[in-house]
Amino acid sequence: MKNLIKDSVSGFKTLVVGMRLTIDQFFRRPVTVHYPREALKMPERYRGHIELVRDPETGNSLCIACKSCEKACPSDCIFVEGIKREGEKRKSPTEFSLDFTKCSLCGSCVEVCPTDALRFTKEYNLASTERSAYLYDLLRRLEGQKK
Repeated sequence: MKNLIKDSVSGFKTLVVGMRLTIDQFFRRPVTVHYPREALKMPERYRGHIELVRDPETGNSLCIACKSCEKACPSDCIFVEGIKREGEKRKSPTEFSLDFTKCSLCGSCVEVCPTDALRFTKEYNLASTERSAYLYDLLRRLEGQKK
């Protein structure tokens, strides 16, 4: 009998607290964003997929095709190939692809890059119904940004 009264009082107290919170929220202004007409402002620390960084002097990628990002990736979603071209001091990437369906956005690739050639994008509206839409050729994207 004592437990029944104790449980009833505790339940009533919980009900009153819940109703108070509900009434407080009822009189506040809604914070609805009418997406897609209104865009959300993404926080500074938001992590989208990775992208290559352009060298401001040459206009090419800072990547030296060392494959550190590929080795550090726990999801095995990065593929890098490169060659040393004649007249250049370092290797240049010939292929740099990302399978975003596997990426866990852990940041290991960005942290391990010796030349700071990778960074996260701020892109967030990446919905698609096809898997091929998430296979990114980062070199081609970088060349497309030149124009």
